[in-house]
Amino acid sequence: MKAEETSGRVAVITGGFGALGQVVAAAAIEHGFHVAVLGHTAEPPASLARGLGPNAFLLGGVDLADEAAATTAMKAVVSRFGRTDALLNIAGGFRWIKIEDSHSADLELLFRMNVQTAANAIRAALPALKKSPAGRIVNVGALAAEKAAAGMGPYAASKAAVLRLTEALAEELKDAGVTVNAVLPSIIDTAQNRADMPKADFSRWVAPGDLAEAMLFLASEKARAITGARIAVPGRV
Repeated sequence: MKAEETSGRVAVITGGFGALGQVVAAAAIEHGFHVAVLGHTAEPPASLARGLGPNAFLLGGVDLADEAAATTAMKAVVSRFGRTDALLNIAGGFRWIKIEDSHSADLELLFRMNVQTAANAIRAALPALKKSPAGRIVNVGALAAEKAAAGMGPYAASKAAVLRLTEALAEELKDAGVTVNAVLPSIIDTAQNRADMPKADFSRWVAPGDLAEAMLFLASEKARAITGARIAVPGRV
């Protein structure tokens, strides 16, 4: 995808201060997008602000699990750029816990982090996305949503809900010019995952840059015929 194909288009990256979000934001700029990067922490990493340059809009302290906060953030993006063309939903979280050791609070937390954030961001961004000539929503699911391993039940259930959200939205928005798709990575090669699994073969994991490319293709105008899709990005796991 050449930069000129997306020149002037605006991509919103949620969870943009995290390991994957930072890579996706940088890749989006390389592909010609203007970027709005939303993060939960109050301040973005200093390296992110430097790397993305002065034209990027970095908005911290955004709790997307709060509907009002999501609405305020998306309005701020439109105020800055005048439009929103793509929403890349990365915000979320992970917990490894066996079902027998879990409590209702664990399920509530994971659904809040993974489902409510996505739903609120989408709902808040839709008015602007519907005005775009090529509105795009790309959600981050997980391969665990298709088949959960031990200790992955609550997390996988929340990510499965993200997939059902994706499917329903794709049907609802077929006539609105907005496509809705999801990518399903296995283990993403991040510093945190390496620390948690130091004996693993990191080369088999999904590089954040590779996942970013899959997401940006789905966010491109070339992907206009793809909606309601679940794109597996397993690496070699």
